[in-house]
Formats: sequence, C-alpha cells, structure tokens
Amino acid sequence: MARLFGTDGVRGLANKDITARLALQLAVAGSRVLARPETAPFGTRPVAIVGRDTRVSGEFLSASTAAGIASTGVDVRDVGVLPTPGIAYAVKATGAAFGVVLSASHNPMPDNGIKFFGPGGTKLTDAQEDEILALLDSEWERPTGQEVGRIARYPAASDEFAEHLVRTLGAAEGETPLAGLTVVVDCAHGAASVVGPSALRQAGAEVIVTAAEPNGYNINDGVGSTHISNLKSAVVEHQADLGVAFDGDADRCLAVDALGREVDGDQIMGILALGMKEDGRLKDDTLVVTVMSNLGLRLAMAKRNIRIEETAVGDRYVLERMLAGGYSLGGEQSGHVLMLDHGTTGDGVQSALHLMHRMATAKRTLADLAAEVPKLPQVLINVKGVDKHRAGDDLGVQSEIATVEQELGYTGRVLLRASGTEPLIRVMVEASAEDVAQSQAERLAAVVKERLAL
Repeated sequence: MARLFGTDGVRGLANKDITARLALQLAVAGSRVLARPETAPFGTRPVAIVGRDTRVSGEFLSASTAAGIASTGVDVRDVGVLPTPGIAYAVKATGAAFGVVLSASHNPMPDNGIKFFGPGGTKLTDAQEDEILALLDSEWERPTGQEVGRIARYPAASDEFAEHLVRTLGAAEGETPLAGLTVVVDCAHGAASVVGPSALRQAGAEVIVTAAEPNGYNINDGVGSTHISNLKSAVVEHQADLGVAFDGDADRCLAVDALGREVDGDQIMGILALGMKEDGRLKDDTLVVTVMSNLGLRLAMAKRNIRIEETAVGDRYVLERMLAGGYSLGGEQSGHVLMLDHGTTGDGVQSALHLMHRMATAKRTLADLAAEVPKLPQVLINVKGVDKHRAGDDLGVQSEIATVEQELGYTGRVLLRASGTEPLIRVMVEASAEDVAQSQAERLAAVVKERLAL
C-alpha cells in the first residue's frame, strides 16, 4: 500500500481523505504495534491516550479512534481537547503505551490528521509507521468479553499539563516568575484556548486573551501563528510587553514585541539559546535548526560561540538530530521549538513561558533581546515545471550557484530545495539587503528554469 504517513502523521481533508474508517483502521493497527504486553503494568491492560484539537471533525474521528483501540483490548483515556505536546506529556506521565492526536495543526478547519506518539511520548520511527501500515488491512484475532478495552474520560489532563508547563520554569512552588509582564495571547481558537492562558497566569503574567472561543469551525480562521496581523494591533492597543500566537494544536509559537513587530521561530530559538548558554544549560553549546533557518540566526550564534547543527526541513528531523547528539534546544523558523529537558516535542505554550522568563530574568524587552538575533532579508521563489531531480547534477545550475555564493560572501546564503510533492524547485537567497536577495534569487530561478525545464 502507498505510504500514508508524511513528516507529521497522516493529514488531509476530513471525511474525504481522513475518514472514520481510516481512523479506525489506523487505531487498530497502531494499537497492535505499540501496545505490546510489556507496555502494561503487571496484571493490567495497556492504556492509550487519545486527544484532539477543536475541529468539528475531531469529534467523530476521536470517537472512531477510541473505538478501534478499545477493540484491540487496550484501555483508552480520552483527554478531549488538548495541545499536541499535552498529549505527548500525558503519555509519558501516565506510562501509557502510546497516544493518538487528531489534529491538522495550522491547516484550515476542513482538514484533519492522525498522529501517533509512542511510549514516553516520542514520535514514531519510520520503521514503526511502516509496521502499522503493513497491518492496516490484515486479519487479526479479536478479543471478546472481558478482554476488550474500556473507554474513559481523562478531564484532569488539561490542568496537569498546565501545571507541568509552569514547573519547567524552575520556580519554587507559589512563586510567580512572570509577574510584571503583560502578554496578549492569540490561541487560534484551537487546542491551547484553555491551557495557554491558564499556564501563563499561573506563572504570574497578566494575560489578555484573543481567539479563544472555539466553535468547531473557526480554528486558524484568520488567527493564530499563520495570521498574526490582529495580534500585532492588539499588543500596541493594550500597551502589552509582548504578544504570542499559537497554531491550532499549539505545538508552535510566534511572538510580537511591544511595538507590534514579529519575532519568528529563529529569533525565539536564538534568544533562548543565548540565555541557556549564559546559564550553562545549552548542551554542548549547540542549537539544532533546519536548512531554512535564517543566516542572521547563524551569524548571531557564531558570534557567541554557539554551534549550529543543520537538518532537513521538518521538526521530526530536528528531533532525530537532537536525540542522536543529546542536544537540549532546536527548532524551526515557523515556531516549532523543542526543549528536550522539558518535553518530547515542539510546544508553543512552553516556548512562550520560557521566552517571557528570559525577558523577566534578564530585565530586558523582547525587542532588545530580538535585536541580538537579526533577520537578514530572505527571498523564496518556487520554480515550477522543472526536473527537480537534476538540480544537484546540472553543471550550469551548480556553476551559477557558486558564482552567486561568491558574490554574496559571508553576508549571504543560497539554498536550492526540491519539493517533496510537486515538480518544482524552491530557490532561496538571503543577503544583507532585500534588493540584493531579490535580484540574486530571480537570477538563479531563471537559470534553473532554463536548464531544468521539463
């Protein structure tokens, strides 16, 4: 069967691509792979955690998922609406065999997705995903009678996750490390609509909440980390110290300074890396990023003797590199930030807490901290209708890249990346000036179009 899993689970149009039947099949196959007898405490059945974001389709998909898991003899704890990292935390905290998230993250409301976490709340390996796919339509011996699983609600999961997030700041019980800071929070009408404001308030911040009234249909609709114009205006209007925006499942976070200027994932990572290095908490003085991270971040880190480890695009690749090297911090420009001392996946609310904690402990504004991690102009052009497989071998293309790189010197960068799903090549150029980046990107795009046309 064709591989269903992408870089972050299975995703598509709900009730068309992501159906109740598919959710049931994946739940059964996933349970058979992940809920081995050794994953259960002695004398009990294995347990799985199921949660979702606020999409209306998540209601029937989570019901189908829970049914499939229970039919394999595994007990289900349904946490309801909870951020993706909260479900990962619940798996680890309860000792569950695995977890399933029904979410399409930052995608529009009509989409949905199915994502698994293995024991300990970690993402699955390719081998585990392949094993699940191999069992998708296979026959199996179904338990009956008292051997089938039970389904129960787990309403405490939201409060437990919020409390965990606050504890990651390292403050003593009863302390309010974010006291004195005012933040506007855009919850994207998504999974963090309760947990996000709750955690920030518990940490002592004054919180002004927006886009936290989910109705099943409004998730990511002109709000959240992919639409932050309203947040920029709200921060200025309320004279807040900053704003933070989550996406639908709250595994990413972008910020806005007091003047309404965006602070992206690269800058958030840079700010955290500098603070962690000062405190001696940045493992091997290394930050893990993808090839898309801005040259400004790379130069800022080099200036402070922080080494950059680079991966392909996708937070799963960042996580793999972090685990392999034992590194403590990594992420993506889009706002996925992974802090492995505190969690197993990208966590938007956690990022917001630690960003504000850095502001509080350094007694500096977000604008001041972000200025240490400047963004160089970055231009991206998609060149369509080309043979994306020849870019690395074509001498004309490679020669032009070398020429542009020589002209840019250390103040610029070139990246050509083949699309994983379309016949196109993404040409990205960074430079010290916008017009230079634009002209060089157009120049390279023209050569790619001419040399690699289908």
